[in-house]
Amino acid sequence: MLVSDLMKPDPATVAPETYVVDAARIMLALHVSGLPVVEAGHLVGMITEGDLLRRNEIDTAPDETGWWRSFFTPSRLAEDYVHSHGRHVREVMSAKPVSVTPATPLAEAVTLLLEKKFKRLPVVQGDTLVGMLCRADLLGALVHKMIALPKATDDAGAKAYIEKELASHSWTPKQGVRVQVRDHVAILEGSIFADAERQAVLVIAENAPGVAKVVDNLVYVDPGSGLAFPAA
Repeated sequence: MLVSDLMKPDPATVAPETYVVDAARIMLALHVSGLPVVEAGHLVGMITEGDLLRRNEIDTAPDETGWWRSFFTPSRLAEDYVHSHGRHVREVMSAKPVSVTPATPLAEAVTLLLEKKFKRLPVVQGDTLVGMLCRADLLGALVHKMIALPKATDDAGAKAYIEKELASHSWTPKQGVRVQVRDHVAILEGSIFADAERQAVLVIAENAPGVAKVVDNLVYVDPGSGLAFPAA
């Protein structure tokens, strides 16, 4: 999937000269955590809830006390003052925001959202804003995919699905897992060497089309002692 598959076109925006209070009102009214800042159609920044946490009005402005800070980092203190007291979006926004394009693979965009701890990403074509990709968009797509369950198959088809899925992953227990499916009940037997392996095998079986129940007969083998422990 690509970003273009999920992004929302024509998002709400603010201008650099927009008053901070108006930007905050828009975010509250639209229930969004951030807004792209656009000038002449071009993305120039982002203003988010995080940019408004340190504000003089709510007594959360950065602390300026300590002679060493005024002596060694006067420029940083001045920047903090502008950010916590500025009245216009241009004074508090994050300039040069991270962005993606409509053709960016969705997996790459999700990596950015996770690594940067972002809630939303502006989508640009060149430097022109064309959309927004939000975590909520991904959640909506997930729900849609999860309710569009694969068509149920017979027992043979369910067994084939489980065996194929087990064969396609490197973590699969090296001794192998034996699978039987009878009357839509998947029965798992074999040895596993970690609880994570057991859980992953069970999830594969649960996802098999046509499986209504999973019976766990897997045996845990302690890698250190070689002792075997049946499922609880």
